[in-house]
Amino acid sequence: MSKVVEDRIEAEAVEFSGRPASKAAPVLSIRDMSVRLSLQRERVTSIREYIIRLAKGQRVRAEEFWPLKEISIEVGPGEVFGVVGPNGAGKSTLLRVIAGIIKPTSGTVEVRGRIAPLIELGAGFDPEMTGRENIFLYGSMLGFSSKRLMSRLSDIVSFSELDEFLDVPLKNYSSGMAARLAFAVATDVDPDLLLVDEILSVGDGSFQKKSAERIEAFRKRGVSIIIVSHNLGSIQDMCSRVAWIDHGRLRLIGPASIVAEEYFKSQSPHS
Repeated sequence: MSKVVEDRIEAEAVEFSGRPASKAAPVLSIRDMSVRLSLQRERVTSIREYIIRLAKGQRVRAEEFWPLKEISIEVGPGEVFGVVGPNGAGKSTLLRVIAGIIKPTSGTVEVRGRIAPLIELGAGFDPEMTGRENIFLYGSMLGFSSKRLMSRLSDIVSFSELDEFLDVPLKNYSSGMAARLAFAVATDVDPDLLLVDEILSVGDGSFQKKSAERIEAFRKRGVSIIIVSHNLGSIQDMCSRVAWIDHGRLRLIGPASIVAEEYFKSQSPHS
C-alpha cells in the first residue's frame, strides 16, 4: 500500500488495523486466521486403488495450498462490509470460514449472535424430496427447530412464491426456483450477521427486487452484513468499508470508495 493511500485512509478517521471506527464490541472478530488445504495431484478412481497404493507403500501426492493467510478483520454492529478481489483470491472461502463450514488452520474467528449465510444457497437439498420437505431439511441444517419452521412455514412459502409447487419433488424445480426456496428459508430469521456471496441474482427481476428489499430491511434494523461481489458500483453504494483480498492475503482495508478505487486500478491493463 502506498503512503498516499494510507494517508487518505487515515484522513477519513478509519483505523487501518482492520477494526471498524465504532468502539462497540464487534459482531465479527477475525485474528491472524489462515486456512491450509491439501490439493491431490494424482487421481485415485476407487477405494480399492487407494488401499492397494497404501499396501505397496505408495502415497498419493498432495500439494499444500493456503487459500487464506494471516487475515485479520473486525466488523461492527450494523456495519455493511464488502469483500473484493479477483477470482480465486479466497473471498468465498472467507465466508465459509465465518459461517463455520470450514475450520481455520490457525488464528481465531469469533461471531457474536446468529449468522444467516446466503452462500451456496440450497446446498444440502434433496432432489427426491418435495419443496415442503426440503424446507424442514434445509432449515434444520441452518439450526432452526422443527417447531419454529412449522410456525413460519406459511411465511416462508409466501415469500418464495412457490405455493403451487410446495408438494412437488425438488428435482422438478428449475435452479431459480430452488434458489428462491433456499433464500426464503435462510432469510426467515432475525440474524446478527448476514453473509451474502455476490449481489443476489435469485429468480426473476421481481423476486430479485424483493430479495434486495429484505436485505435492505436487515440493514435498517442494524444487522451487520458482509457482501462478497465483483460489482464495485454496488459495493461502493452499499458498504462503508471494504477488504481487498489477493492470493489469500489481505491487501487493503478501509473506506469503500478508496479500496474500490485502488482495486479497480490494479485490474487495469496499464496499472
